[in-house]
Amino acid sequence: MVVVQVRGLSSAKRLYQSIWYQSSRTITSRRLMQDPISRMKTTLDSKMVGKSGIENLDLSWDSLLTSIHSSAPHKAQLILEQGLEKLQKENEKNRDIYLELIHLCGKIQNAQTAMRVFTLMENQGLKPTSIILNALISAHVSSGNLITALSIFQTMQNSEDYKPTSHTYNLLISAFANHGNSKAMLAWYEAKMASGFSPDLDMYESLILGCIKLKRFEDAIRFYEEMLPQIKPNTSILYNILVGLCERKDLVKIRGFLKSILDHKLEINGCMINKLVGFYCELELVKELEWVLVVLQEKNTDLDFDVVSEIHNGLIRVYAKLDRLDDLEYCIGRMLKDGVSFRSHKDVEMVVCSYFRKGAYDRLEVFLEFIKKSHKVARSTYELLVAGYRRGGLYEKVDLVIKDLEIVGEGESTLL
Repeated sequence: MVVVQVRGLSSAKRLYQSIWYQSSRTITSRRLMQDPISRMKTTLDSKMVGKSGIENLDLSWDSLLTSIHSSAPHKAQLILEQGLEKLQKENEKNRDIYLELIHLCGKIQNAQTAMRVFTLMENQGLKPTSIILNALISAHVSSGNLITALSIFQTMQNSEDYKPTSHTYNLLISAFANHGNSKAMLAWYEAKMASGFSPDLDMYESLILGCIKLKRFEDAIRFYEEMLPQIKPNTSILYNILVGLCERKDLVKIRGFLKSILDHKLEINGCMINKLVGFYCELELVKELEWVLVVLQEKNTDLDFDVVSEIHNGLIRVYAKLDRLDDLEYCIGRMLKDGVSFRSHKDVEMVVCSYFRKGAYDRLEVFLEFIKKSHKVARSTYELLVAGYRRGGLYEKVDLVIKDLEIVGEGESTLL
């Protein structure tokens, strides 16, 4: 019983310390954003950061530094400088801390400070490793300094203790893919294979992204098909392949690709559906959209609600644009039956405009009564209704809409 109490006390203490530490990070982030630069050093030296901040350079520091850098790059630089100063004063011998600080330099594209951290590490008598040099390459790649990155690679290649790893090659493949250099990208891919490393997910992700950016769609498909037997693609790869197929407007291959994803029980996320729905809506391909809705519901019982909602609303937008009122009303009824409502008041307004264009005022009234149960009508929608009824000379309807607006407390001054 005593053991249980001691363990419980210990767990509670650890939990309390964890909550305090995360809370202090939030306060520190807020303070760092608000404090003038002249007070930054004081804040960073306070107990809220202290030495523990240097010893715990984890993912929360990634987000902290990135958010500060986006709005105040000088402050982000000061945070790195303070970390570097603490390492120097404390004669730090933990190589992992230097690695993390180099990694953070790469997050804000600061290769110069990364090199200073690396030099300090060597001055402390710590030998580099392949992992640390990879982080240094990454920092230079993120800064756009490919010449120095390649120089570091040469250093690794000529060494005995820190040879290039599979990740080293992936970094350079990704670097040249992002810089739009297909020749160098493919050359580094071939060099990796020639060095005896196995292909991996990161390599294929960089290659496929690079091929799509460079509009080398055949190469992208080739790499995708090459990886499938041995490596499961992630959502980033699936999205980029879909982007390529949409760019080529290859409807047959898009269908085949989606069937393959479903057959292999891979994830179809919101980004992919947004891309697909946007593509089909732009070309007004309602049959393809209908097919996507049916096949997803048939083969995926755990389909994300937002995915279903986006497809339903995409269909409504296209039918409204085409003024196909019968199909439009069927689609709205089906959507509501599936428990899905309109995602945006703009979609509602597209439907309203379609009814106005067709002069179907009675059907519009039915539609409005139908959706009020599941959708809050926006002020802009009321304004659209007033304008539409006025154009049609239906002034009684105008008065009724204004009264409805008064009931929901929106006011009527801009409608008169």
